[in-house]
Order: sequence, then C-alpha cells, then structure tokens
Amino acid sequence: MAINELLLELLPNVYHNVPELVKCMGQTIHMILVPGLISFVFGILLAFVLIVTRKGDILENTALWTILDKIINLFRAIPFIILIALLIPVTRAIAGTAIGVKGAIVPLIFGTVPFFARQMESALSEIDRGSIEAALSMGTSPAGIIFRIYLKESIPGIIRGITITLTSLVGLTAMAGAIGGGGLGDFAIRYGYQRYQTDVTMVTVIILIIIVSIIQWSGNFCSKKLTR
Repeated sequence: MAINELLLELLPNVYHNVPELVKCMGQTIHMILVPGLISFVFGILLAFVLIVTRKGDILENTALWTILDKIINLFRAIPFIILIALLIPVTRAIAGTAIGVKGAIVPLIFGTVPFFARQMESALSEIDRGSIEAALSMGTSPAGIIFRIYLKESIPGIIRGITITLTSLVGLTAMAGAIGGGGLGDFAIRYGYQRYQTDVTMVTVIILIIIVSIIQWSGNFCSKKLTR
C-alpha cells in the first residue's frame, strides 16, 4: 500500500487539510518566537530591576520595587482567556486587529512577560550574596555587579527559565487559537472539535508535544553545556 493511501485511510481529514495544517504550524511557531523574544527582553529587564531595587540590594528602592511587584502580580493573576478579552482595545490600537495571529501577539506578550520576569527573578535570587558583597568591597559599580555577577553566574538558571516560559507559551498559543488567534489551536478547534474530526485533534496534539519536547531538549542541552 502506497504511503498516500495509508495516510488517507488512517488520517483522512488531516490528509485533505495538509496545506492548512502546515500554515497553522507556521503561525504557531511565529506566535512562539515573536512574543518569546519580546518577553525575553522586557522580562529580564524587569527581573533585574526587581532584584537590584529590593530591600538590602545595590540600588534599593522600595517604592519602585513595590509598584513593579504589584503590577506583575496583577497580570499573573488574570487568566489568559480573560486577559485576551481585556486587552482587545489595546490590541486593536497596537496591532490594528484583535483577531488572527497579529491579534494574538499582544496578549501573548502581556501574558508571558510577567511569568518570565518571575522566572528570571528566581534565577537571579540564587546568586550568592557573598559574591556581591565581595564585589562591593572592591569598589565594583552597580553596572559591573549586574553584568559580571548577576548575569554571568545566573546563565544556567536563565536558560531554565527561558525553557519553562517557551513551554508555557506553546500552551498559550493553543489557547489563543481557541478564540480565533490562528495556529494549531485554531486548527484543532475548527476541524477537530467543531467537525468531530478526531484524527485532526490527535495529530495536532502530537505536533504540540513534539514542539514542547524540542524546546525542553534544547534547554536541557544548553544548560548542561554552560554548567560544565
């Protein structure tokens, strides 16, 4: 039996929608990479500000720390589905639309930045205070401590945080697809759920598992390389 005939027999609905599936895979990867990159920049900046302005640290500023801490907690407390609806005016103002891939990018960023900032804050908090105090005693500037100690020594933790965040982002993209955001989530809902095409649902789940596995493997690989 030819491969095409086998696929048609086992996965008939997927077989007839391969171009759409490939398109949705590309949309999902786009929704992971773009918000992931933007979240990395803003998340790590927020984490550094939170760390250095906390009580007893090199740039202690209780007021700024409290404001940022409360804002991050606020966004983390809002379920992503509700956040998407809440940000519709903002999304339209920034992206020009609240639907499709463009409409999903903005809420994905708002949903990911606070999560990633907490992951980075946790990684930076593991730095030995003795190293910081030693650097201060030698007259190292705050910028020097940030780059030579905090950033350099927390790289494995940062990689683990990136891995966890990207894995979480895969789930958020699927959730965004459930309300018209495009990607594999939208594909699974339109064909697998609404049209009762079980093979579509199964293949979509397998692809998402593969994406998550690749992210996890890459993160573990990089973390091991950098901790040697």
